[in-house]
Amino acid sequence: MQFVSNFHGAQFLDTVVSLAAAFLFGTLIGAERQYRQRTAGLRTNVLVAVGSAAFVDLASSLGGPTDAMRVAANVVTGVGFLGAGVIMKEGMNVRGLNTAATLWCSAAVGACAGTDRIAEAGLITFIIIAGNTVLRPVARAIDRAPLDARRSEVSYEVRLTVDSAAAADLRDVLIDTLEAEKYLVRDVDEEPGTDGAVVLVAKLVTTSVVPAELDAITDRLAKRPHTRHATWESVTEE
Repeated sequence: MQFVSNFHGAQFLDTVVSLAAAFLFGTLIGAERQYRQRTAGLRTNVLVAVGSAAFVDLASSLGGPTDAMRVAANVVTGVGFLGAGVIMKEGMNVRGLNTAATLWCSAAVGACAGTDRIAEAGLITFIIIAGNTVLRPVARAIDRAPLDARRSEVSYEVRLTVDSAAAADLRDVLIDTLEAEKYLVRDVDEEPGTDGAVVLVAKLVTTSVVPAELDAITDRLAKRPHTRHATWESVTEE
């Protein structure tokens, strides 16, 4: 029987320890995610950790360290696609990035366990849980801090509400005016306005501006013929 010839007690015990460690560490990571009601909770993190450990352990048993590294690299890629499934875009906001990153880290824990790096897997688990818990109040404190528009990572938009008949001409005026003031324009979108108006939204390349300069630019644009309103706004990027 093939099973009898392939069965080795010591090797099987090694696999049991690796998968049990992946299960334990995945449970610890997933419990924190489940408590916070995240999309990928307890079972998902456990399955990612155990699955990663099983693939790497199998490759290590059959082929050795080189094959284990090759399989681990493919695990990283595969979990990347899995993590993309939990990322959702809601308007200007993106949710699920932290959950996706946690799944990626759970795979790293499983890969370490699968290669018998149990201590390393435990250390990574500790760091993941600390990152998702201890750093939460730090992140909140930073979010509550006053926004320094010159130093923060923000995107800027200049919005020009114009008559639809003059939209094409004023689009060029908008770009030329901004670039004359050294504000490069990444793209200009058109949004429907009210009463036959069109809203031109110029997205700037730069992440650092002088608010007073944008105020002066929008004031000048607002005085252009066929322009109903001009303003600008900043959006904090994660």
